[in-house]
Amino acid sequence: MRDIAGRGFGRRGFLVAGALAAPAIIAGEARSQSRTLTVADPGGPFGEAYGKAFYRPFEQQAGVRVVNVARPAEPTAQFRAMVDTRAYTWDCCILTLSARDILMRQNLLEPINLPQSDVPDVMPEALTTHWLGTDVYATILAVRTDRIQGPAPESWADFWNVQRFAGRRALRRDPIDTLEQALMADGVEQASLYPLDLDRAFRSLDKIKPHVAAWWTGGAQATQMLQAGEVAMIPTWNGRAQPVLDAGLPVKIVWNGGLYSIEGWGIPRGSPRADLARQFIRFCADAQRQAAYTDALAYGPTNLKAYDHISPARAAVLPTAPDNLKVMRLANEDWWSANRATATERFNAWVLR
Repeated sequence: MRDIAGRGFGRRGFLVAGALAAPAIIAGEARSQSRTLTVADPGGPFGEAYGKAFYRPFEQQAGVRVVNVARPAEPTAQFRAMVDTRAYTWDCCILTLSARDILMRQNLLEPINLPQSDVPDVMPEALTTHWLGTDVYATILAVRTDRIQGPAPESWADFWNVQRFAGRRALRRDPIDTLEQALMADGVEQASLYPLDLDRAFRSLDKIKPHVAAWWTGGAQATQMLQAGEVAMIPTWNGRAQPVLDAGLPVKIVWNGGLYSIEGWGIPRGSPRADLARQFIRFCADAQRQAAYTDALAYGPTNLKAYDHISPARAAVLPTAPDNLKVMRLANEDWWSANRATATERFNAWVLR
């Protein structure tokens, strides 16, 4: 599972013309199934942000009650139990890419019946036959500009350049993202990252290891180190750097070389309220609805038309804003799914050397 336990928050619907013109159709379908839709999200600020953007507006539109509950970090076991017992605790759930892929392989997801032609402004990588991505988060380089002398680093090569860019550094004690950063620092282009060259990555890490002042293991720890000024530069999730920036501290987010990932809605296979869940998911693809959550969550909408409804100042700190998205790449979940155990074992042994 990629980066979901401690990623934290900065705080991880598109209606077709006919549905927009005839909300009573949705309401009628909703009444025929149930007056309640239970959705599972990551909890915390998600409840408030998604409540404003999705839950309350869909209640008004469809005439149903939306109940949101917090899901576990990796809800694949819960999906299996629901499908096997046909006792459905949730009607749909926010899933990361890796959780989505696990559930797809196990045939535990319902089709969502949302073709790309119906949502042409949604990022293609945010839509599959069984899943709709609704938000994008990114691993970036955060810099405390008051803790360095001279220009701030602009790339992972700069982070590795301890002579030109002096200052205390931290790295994440995990191979995910760290290996990619090491390769980019060594000159590997983003488009050529995968499959990861582990030997080259660890040679690059050997160069920076003596200069790493701290290793972090959780998102809250990374935020605290940045807020306290314990380090001048640290790779972390954009949602963990944003509150420090919002607090008025001199923090710069370097999007160049960032790695982004997506999370969104899936439906447990066999759910008796699958049709209602599909209506809700379609609703969540709407540009204005996605724009509404960005006030509270520093995550990027997957419907890029949402930026027509987001202020330029807020857009500048969101991962899918055009200027930010073009200098990042989507992390390759297929590679990590196949190689995580090997990479983690090697990384942990390397850290202890």
